[in-house]
Amino acid sequence: MPDTVSLPNVSMSHLDTLAPRERVPPTVAGHRPRILLLYGSLRATSYSRLLVLEAERLLRHFGAETRVFDPHDLPMVDSVSADHPKVQELRRLSEWSEGQVWCSPERHGAMTGVFKSQIDWLPLEIGSVRPTQGRTLAVMQVSGGSQSFNAVNQLRVLGRWMRMVTIPNQSSVAKAYSEFDEAGRMKPSAYYDRLVDVMEELFKFTLLVRDQSDYLTSRYSERKEANPALVRELAAAAMSHEAPASLASDELE
Repeated sequence: MPDTVSLPNVSMSHLDTLAPRERVPPTVAGHRPRILLLYGSLRATSYSRLLVLEAERLLRHFGAETRVFDPHDLPMVDSVSADHPKVQELRRLSEWSEGQVWCSPERHGAMTGVFKSQIDWLPLEIGSVRPTQGRTLAVMQVSGGSQSFNAVNQLRVLGRWMRMVTIPNQSSVAKAYSEFDEAGRMKPSAYYDRLVDVMEELFKFTLLVRDQSDYLTSRYSERKEANPALVRELAAAAMSHEAPASLASDELE
């Protein structure tokens, strides 16, 4: 039993009870995990695309249902309205997904504009739907030179901003031009083994998280903000250093 403390600024009716039984999902999804894969180059020979396709093969082998978004013809952000067909396609796929794979080339020490534009078209909210919140995420990059982690580090920051559950492992393929054969398949290497590790981890995390997503991403502040009158009452109580009258004393015990 937790210690009894006085929390006059907290609306107890909006505070989750974090008991172990609350962590058991009411239902367990029976369909295959849904994974969306994004890449960040429009080149005819795009190594980020080839790496994504190799990742997709692995995910399908593990049992996932996958979609790869083609960024060709996606307009620059704010150059057209959000009802553009490619924008709508991207948003539908993001809402459909339970996990995502992001792969960008590193250009000038950063992710590409092609990749960033895709994420910029995904707002934190579309009506009451958050198109990325609570979804799992794996980040990857390809480099033309020596191994670097600039792009994957930026992708992690972006994933956090988009309220995603980014897995610990990641893939960074150096000198990508030497890692694929003429048919576009990835050659055996430590880089390939790492790719297997990352996709296996993403698949496992997606199975664990997808049924708990609503519970894990439910926020006290957002639940409270749905009751503006209570917010005003709590603010007034904080100013007067008194507990709100509407909060019964037994709620604070």
